[in-house]
Amino acid sequence: MTMDDAERALKIDSILAARYPASTALEFTSPWSLLVSAILAAQCTDERVNKVVGGLFSIFPNPKSFAEGNLEEIEEAIHSTGFYRQKAKTLKALNAALLENFGGEIPKTAEELTTLPGVGRKTANLVLGNAMGIPAIFVDTHVGRISARMGFTKEKDPDKIERDLMKILPRKRWTDFSNLLTHLGRDACAAKKAKCGECPVAELCPKVGL
Repeated sequence: MTMDDAERALKIDSILAARYPASTALEFTSPWSLLVSAILAAQCTDERVNKVVGGLFSIFPNPKSFAEGNLEEIEEAIHSTGFYRQKAKTLKALNAALLENFGGEIPKTAEELTTLPGVGRKTANLVLGNAMGIPAIFVDTHVGRISARMGFTKEKDPDKIERDLMKILPRKRWTDFSNLLTHLGRDACAAKKAKCGECPVAELCPKVGL
């Protein structure tokens, strides 16, 4: 990566920060609640998850209640998020492991978080960065796609994309930049049709692959 990439990334970061919120669209009150929401967000919109978790957490307010809860009741509470049977099994197993291995507390490293059932590096970094104040780049489909279009990476593997972005961004901007690219991806830089005419950083983007 060249210094030009780093300078361009900072300019893009600044422009996007003036247009979008530098936070995840998932609503949360704690690292644990964000972790649960992130599991539910797979193949589901953040908006739908935000509507579901209020009722969900009134029934299952902590890791113990999930671990000991009735699987069918969990399924019923999260039904509208899709793939509810698998998600319910994951949430039950995740919370049981969280209690057994970490005393019910969310660990503070991606390496530890990814030992939990259903938690990959993307989800771990999302939680660390947004709920725990630990800078981390999470590579979801939006971040991966837009990073390539902007010429910041040629990689397809999320872990390698993460490393490429780490090279050009100040550590303190890792989380916010990830959030901003996600918002841009949902707004102007969609997978099937990029709306470059509506993109606030189009002049700074080489539009690789478009």
